[in-house]
Amino acid sequence: MRVIVDNSKCDGYGTCFEMCPSTFRSDDWGYGSAVGDGTVPARDEALVRRVIGLCGQQAIREI
Repeated sequence: MRVIVDNSKCDGYGTCFEMCPSTFRSDDWGYGSAVGDGTVPARDEALVRRVIGLCGQQAIREI
């Protein structure tokens, strides 16, 4: 599983990187971004799917 964050949709609430810092981080402007190439550790896949569902801006998607 891999994810991507669309920065044009992200409002910077921080839910993604607060809930799953192994997959998401805050960029220099406080918006969410994927760590590395967006590969999700197998142990975090269920959590990341939950984070995707919680993103009110629908800025995160699985690729």
